[in-house]
Amino acid sequence: MSNALPRHIAVIDIGKTNAKVVLIDAERGAQIEALSRPNEVVRDGLYPHADVEGLWDFILNSLAALQGAHRIDGISITTHGATAALVNETGLVLPVLDYEHAGPEASRPAYAQVRPGFAETLSPPLPNGLNLGAQIFWQQATFPAEFAAVTRILAYPQYWAWRLTGIAASEVTSLGCHTDLWSPEKNDFSSLVARSGWRPLFPKIRPAASVLGTVLPDVAARTGLGADIPVTCGIHDSNASLVPHLARKDTPFSVVSAGTWTICMTVGGDTAGLDEARDSLSNVDAHGRPVPTARFMGGREFDLLVPRIVEPSLDDIAAVIAADVRALPSFVPGVGPFGVTRGGWSVDPDGLSDGARTAAASLYLALMTRECLGLCGLGRMIIVEGPLARNRLFCAALGRLSGVPIHASGDSTGTSMGASLLFGGGSEAALGESIPPLEYAGFDDYAAKWRDRARSQN
Repeated sequence: MSNALPRHIAVIDIGKTNAKVVLIDAERGAQIEALSRPNEVVRDGLYPHADVEGLWDFILNSLAALQGAHRIDGISITTHGATAALVNETGLVLPVLDYEHAGPEASRPAYAQVRPGFAETLSPPLPNGLNLGAQIFWQQATFPAEFAAVTRILAYPQYWAWRLTGIAASEVTSLGCHTDLWSPEKNDFSSLVARSGWRPLFPKIRPAASVLGTVLPDVAARTGLGADIPVTCGIHDSNASLVPHLARKDTPFSVVSAGTWTICMTVGGDTAGLDEARDSLSNVDAHGRPVPTARFMGGREFDLLVPRIVEPSLDDIAAVIAADVRALPSFVPGVGPFGVTRGGWSVDPDGLSDGARTAAASLYLALMTRECLGLCGLGRMIIVEGPLARNRLFCAALGRLSGVPIHASGDSTGTSMGASLLFGGGSEAALGESIPPLEYAGFDDYAAKWRDRARSQN
């Protein structure tokens, strides 16, 4: 294997809603091509679970297509969090649990007896399987015979790396994302892992930015890849979006990473303001450092709020503000800074034009994001990554609400680009387009009323 950095890097990017394989030209820092498919949950079997074999076929077919059309020099991996694979030498022992499944709630009282406190893990109690420790605890209690056959617990990025290389590893960004399994301040596994007898099941920790190995012979044969193609250890997707910015020196700064979740992270921030009751936590970056974080399911909520997206006109925005048309949290229960309240509109949304509805929803996301930044700490500037970087009203409103500069990334996905940088060669990322703050008469009053109403219900 050559010591030269790979130029054409295929990034396997598995989000909660969609899975992609993106080819990045590392020399130009540009996307060459992207292939995608929905990431659908399989509803039969023991419980709702990831369609790993469907994803595996998609990954291999995509690698073959990209190799044939362009050439692949390396493979990197990033996936959503709150997901693990329980495996042994023959493969999966149990299906990869969908973290939105309510099964772990059945074990909640027993799990509470062994779960570490927030001070140790900086991981708040979350519903269903959003705490990975709760998933594993439930799987062990519910399927004891199967669990007894498990020899490795692999976080989701490392599961795919294992399938590509045959090498098992653990990695801190996936262990440290609201799992209850990691202590960010100690930079080590939490007491839950030892207490539950799981420590021998976790492979050796490897850096996200390390080459785990090369592709297996059967992978090379099916895809047309060379046998010496290197594969990185992999990284949690929110942390992948941070990678292009970790070289920045002007801390603290905030990154808003958008997708199914809207994740607000403040690099160089203080974890002291985190509130476990409001879905704020510490992530762990690719260097193992705590990153104060707060989030809500912004992409999911936007889809619920806006059946048909239409770019708002100036008249749409003015009408929404003048008529005090508000969406109030939360439309996905149990998560976010207002997770205990039930979302609703101040008016019948069916009476709104598509443009006005899109405007109101965009302002809602900006207000929710500002609440999150109040929990994880507001940086000196905010970098917006992902689909929300293309929503100019969201960016402008967030600029007005925060009072700090807003920069909209030009990358279609910060996660894929960040994951490609795990091979090295990256420098301080460009900030992206500067978005001026929203200047609309009445918006400050509109925002104040929204905050008063949202907080009074929480």
